[in-house]
Amino acid sequence: MSADPAPGGARGAALRFELLGPVRVWRDGTELDLGFPQQRALLALLLAYEGRPVPAGELLGLLWPGHPPASAPNVVRRYLGALRRLLEPDLPPRAPGRRLLRHPGGHLLEVTPDEVDLLRFRELTRQGIRAAVTGRAETAALRFTEALGEWRGPVAMGIAAAAREHVRFTAVGRELLETARLAADAALLCGQTAQILPALRRATALDPLDEPLHARLILSLAACGLQAEALTAYEDVRRRLATELGITPGAELAAAHTRVLRQDVGRLTSGPRVDVGRETPVVRVSRADAAADPRGEGSAPGAAADLRGEGSAPGAAPAVPERTPSTGHTRLPPDIHGFTGREAELQWLTAARDAVTGTAGAPAAVWIGGMAGVGKTALAVHWAHRASGRFPDGHLYAALRGSDPARPAAEPEEALRAMLTALGVPTTRMPAGAAALTGLYRTLLAGRRVLVVLDDAAGTEQLRPLLPAAPGCLALVTSRHALPGLIASGARPLRLEPPPAGDARAMLARLIGADRTAAESGAADEILLRSGRLPLALAVVAERAAAHREIPLADTAAYLRETEGTLDAFAGGATADVRVVFLGSYRLLSPEAARLFRLLPRHEGSGLTPASAAALAGLPVRGARRLLGELAETHLITEHTPGHYTLHRLLRAFAAERARHT
Repeated sequence: MSADPAPGGARGAALRFELLGPVRVWRDGTELDLGFPQQRALLALLLAYEGRPVPAGELLGLLWPGHPPASAPNVVRRYLGALRRLLEPDLPPRAPGRRLLRHPGGHLLEVTPDEVDLLRFRELTRQGIRAAVTGRAETAALRFTEALGEWRGPVAMGIAAAAREHVRFTAVGRELLETARLAADAALLCGQTAQILPALRRATALDPLDEPLHARLILSLAACGLQAEALTAYEDVRRRLATELGITPGAELAAAHTRVLRQDVGRLTSGPRVDVGRETPVVRVSRADAAADPRGEGSAPGAAADLRGEGSAPGAAPAVPERTPSTGHTRLPPDIHGFTGREAELQWLTAARDAVTGTAGAPAAVWIGGMAGVGKTALAVHWAHRASGRFPDGHLYAALRGSDPARPAAEPEEALRAMLTALGVPTTRMPAGAAALTGLYRTLLAGRRVLVVLDDAAGTEQLRPLLPAAPGCLALVTSRHALPGLIASGARPLRLEPPPAGDARAMLARLIGADRTAAESGAADEILLRSGRLPLALAVVAERAAAHREIPLADTAAYLRETEGTLDAFAGGATADVRVVFLGSYRLLSPEAARLFRLLPRHEGSGLTPASAAALAGLPVRGARRLLGELAETHLITEHTPGHYTLHRLLRAFAAERARHT
């Protein structure tokens, strides 16, 4: 797929392709007849692959979802030939053409980003995500709305229903729904809900049982002054859930309904705001009952959430302590002894806390992001201890394992059970299902001021049930992921970079002794340089230096110099292994992004752009831009200014190692 049209009109007449609705093609403003539905289906799949080769087996499976007949390959070739002639009518016989190309991996359709509605939609969505991540809600809402403007109906209309169930088309449908959610969150945050209503109505019609989507529609209608329509929309989806699934609305949908009834809908000001929509039945639990629990799991509020908690017994009734005493007891991870630096970030967090806790009726979230090993968890835990006095009702902590290379990310239900255990609910009396657990969790936090630390989050969907709804509560989230959904809904973003040289030097002095760094100042400076000032790497080096005080720092610096280009000097520490920590981010990449990442050490310039990445990887600029965005969202590269990226020296070494072992 090319980034720009071919020079001199080499492509001939202008073409426009549409997939986000009926499958259509236009040439110079005139719609083309795409022929048989099977031929139309092949074109749709080629478009959905976004300029990448479609394997022959995929084409056959699209038209014959079971066992294709022996004549199937010839039929597909005839359809492809007809499409080639349709797209390039002046093409000489047997000429390969410039549009529909045959590659070793299959067939691909060569298009430019401006020619395909799907590509325009994805680019505008990415622009919206970048705006949301940087706190520009109005720009994000505008870009998301423009992206949804490309959407004209169910994906790939006009082809057989069975073909429309192909995973590529259903995945595009999910993208549309997710962008609609992001758009609603951003619009509610900046007070621009009117512009997103048409797209939200289309989205809820496409998936009439999507409760989070309907919750956003209801809130957006009410924010536009359409309270009666909002209540009607709630009643419609409530009946549909009861009739088709036999369930009642979950916590998020019920919360939206309650806010409309209370006329408590308007421009959001400080973060995710979800009230509990209905009272959870309260069962009085006496201390004797808690003591009788054979596992003794009724801990005080604020206890750390241990994600190894057991599941509830089948059919057990929910039990909620009527009002557990607000002791302020906490079992956060231990504070970092002698924590050094990050004063600007600590002050920012305190200012965010003061703004949040001073806003009546609005709980909030703060996102701390950055590359692996940059100190996100250390900062969050240190600040949580420092700010604990402002949250007298307790402090919850959950390790969500979003980038753990050894274990899968924690499921929301797993984390909720651990949180409820920490809040004093016996495991045997917890309700079944994530929605009921979320309602119980939020009911317990109502009327309290609790700090919730959600460490190493995998994504917004994992987080949503864990965010507190009570005014005065604060969720402090750390993640290597950009989490645009969380930020679009109002979370305040704080992106960490490696600390400045002064802070990094102070950290090294704290770990190995100020006398040693002062005595060997040059060696200390080289250690800072070779480690890229990454806190985790410094900790690994300092651990060895502290254990072997007889070895001069000059020898340590020399070892780092000798092993430059590898992570050997930063591996195998008792504290952590930098290589393993980086692997947790790398394993989350798509195969295409992982390949580009492995190629990045070959780039010798000071900065990286989509054009230079495209030349490096043999990709169209458009494809390279998309992959760079994926790498930036996992913080394996850094986008300092739009379209300009840098690679940390230790991540460069890691990429080179992965290239040698792949």
